[in-house]
Amino acid sequence: MQTDSSGYSDKGLVREGNEDSFVVAPEIGFFAVADGMGGHNAGEVASRMAIDVLRAYLERTTIVCSMPGNGKNPDCSDAANHLASGIRHANRVLYESTRNNPAWRNMGTTIVAAILNENRLSIAHVGDSRAYLLRGGGIIALTEDHSLVAEQVRQGQISRETADASSQRNIITRALGFESEPEVELCDLLLAPEDRILLCSDGLTTMVTEAKIRSIVLGSGNPNEICRLLVEEANRNGGKDNITVAVILVRGGALSGLSRIYNWARSI
Repeated sequence: MQTDSSGYSDKGLVREGNEDSFVVAPEIGFFAVADGMGGHNAGEVASRMAIDVLRAYLERTTIVCSMPGNGKNPDCSDAANHLASGIRHANRVLYESTRNNPAWRNMGTTIVAAILNENRLSIAHVGDSRAYLLRGGGIIALTEDHSLVAEQVRQGQISRETADASSQRNIITRALGFESEPEVELCDLLLAPEDRILLCSDGLTTMVTEAKIRSIVLGSGNPNEICRLLVEEANRNGGKDNITVAVILVRGGALSGLSRIYNWARSI
């Protein structure tokens, strides 16, 4: 299967610095976006540390050796579990760093990461950075935010429209660096020709509607241009946060079997 990919990050129009980080590494099939928090540059440290530690882990370990029996999610692929193991490892590094360095005491980061193995894409996430699939002209959210308002929507306490306008929409309920063992949510899907995948920080999704995201991602065949246009649209609408995007375009290739998205499942 042939793919093209690109990523881009911008500090936006309000923030003084950029605490987001990303990686686009098609040579190893690894893509990720992380949105740091903590102030005094600690957020930038957290997001970059998470990305770098996760990449190093994936490059030096094999799938089999990274999945102890009590950590494997049987509903997801070995690749997804490998990714979750790497994220848990990155969290431990962050967690210990916050305990040992007073300047980093309150730092943490969200993360959404993907591993592409032939025609299977495995996704893991913690926090409110998102993954989307664009297929057949539509847009599908592959992740559910780990945030206060998203949980209220899931419990039927508030509507999606109320959540989108809430002043509490930036309160997240899960992130790396704040606890010793965060829950990592996983999913797998088989990619089809012409599919498009978007990973992004909430600096995009709080500024740009899903309908507009769909229009931009489907409106060009150049991943560099798509990334640029998404960031420009977020800034045009106020750019109140850092904006980071990574895009994967599937160019073609025959698939066997049926394409499907697996049910959501949390890792142990």
